[in-house]
Amino acid sequence: MSKLFRAIDKNAERWLLLVFYVMLVGTMFIEVVRREVFAYSSIWGEEIVRYAFIYLAWIGAAAAVKERGHIRIDVLMHYVPQQVKSLLYIFGDLVMFIVALFAIYWSWETVHVSWTFGSVTHGLRISQVYFLLAVPFGFALVIFRLVQSFLRDLADLRAGRPVYEGDKLFD
Repeated sequence: MSKLFRAIDKNAERWLLLVFYVMLVGTMFIEVVRREVFAYSSIWGEEIVRYAFIYLAWIGAAAAVKERGHIRIDVLMHYVPQQVKSLLYIFGDLVMFIVALFAIYWSWETVHVSWTFGSVTHGLRISQVYFLLAVPFGFALVIFRLVQSFLRDLADLRAGRPVYEGDKLFD
């Protein structure tokens, strides 16, 4: 079972991103063909694309935290010792953790209101709760990845290893 958990830990965001990206592109393609060839479009297609994009954004944020691929200014990091670099990354993770907690708290309120009043989407006519859950779900993933990052950085700091800086996009 631990092999399954490792596979999920390594690839969960990738697979979720792939599913939502394929859903987004496939639905967009179908809607463009329907609009241009048949002069007909549907409101549900637009909604699926919109909500798939929202899930893509929040799951992508968690994937960026995991890989330390989020936007940051790291000029200072080139001039400080490894121990200070580790402490700066830990501090950044703690700040982001606090922001994520606030985001979950405030986004959960909208989910709760939607659940209470039974709001539905305009085109699909299904509960809007499923789509509003994208924000708390995404930030819960972010928190999970931040805790992993924090624990990894603490272990690296204690062992005297260089801190994990993620893959470089441009070098």
